[in-house]
Amino acid sequence: MDFIVPDRAQRTSCTLLSVFETLKTKMSTPRRRIETDVMKLLMSDYEVTLVNDSMQEFYVRFHGPADTPFTGGVWKVHVELPDQYPYKSPSIGFMNKIFHPNIDELSGSVCLDVINQTWSPMFDMMNIFEVFLPQLLRYPNPTDPLNGEAAALLMREPTTYESRVKEYVNRYATKEAADAATDESSTDDDMSSVDFSSDEDQTPGMEL
Repeated sequence: MDFIVPDRAQRTSCTLLSVFETLKTKMSTPRRRIETDVMKLLMSDYEVTLVNDSMQEFYVRFHGPADTPFTGGVWKVHVELPDQYPYKSPSIGFMNKIFHPNIDELSGSVCLDVINQTWSPMFDMMNIFEVFLPQLLRYPNPTDPLNGEAAALLMREPTTYESRVKEYVNRYATKEAADAATDESSTDDDMSSVDFSSDEDQTPGMEL
C-alpha cells in the first residue's frame, strides 16, 4: 500500500485553514459569540446563574487563587454583556466585599486595565475568569488604585495588607456571604467598566 505524504504547501494550507476556522469562531456576530461564550462558561466548572434566563446578565461564583491571601475566598461576580460584545467589553462587579487595591470596596467595580490595556474580540469569558481575575488578585497594582487604603498598605506594610485581605476573606468571602450578596449595593454605573474597547468603533456584524 502506498502512503501519500502531504508536501509542505499542503501542510501549510491545512494549518492556515485551522487558524481561519478559529478566527471565524472568535470573530463571529455578537449574538452568536454571546451564546457561544456563555455556553462555554455554563459547561465549565464555574457555577453560573443566569438572570431571568438571559445570556447577557449572570453571576459567576469565583474562588480566590491558590497560594495568595485570597485563597479560600468565594465571590459572587456580576457580569453584563453589552449587545456589541465581543467588540465592546463586558462589565464586571464583585457583589461581596474584597480588599484589593484595584477593586472598589463599596461598588465592587474592577480596574482590569492593569492587566490588559485593550480589550480584544479574541478574548472571551473564560479568559476573564481563568486568567484576568486570578492575575489581578495575584499581582495587584497599587500605583493605579480604586481602593487607596489597600494600595497604601500594600506599598508600606505588606504584612498588614495580607492580614487585612485574609480578614475580609473570612468575613465577607464565605460561601454564605456570596449566596447572600445582592445587587442592592450596586448600580449600573458602579459596575466595572472592564473597558478594554479600542477608541475606534468596531463593526458588530463583521464576519470572516
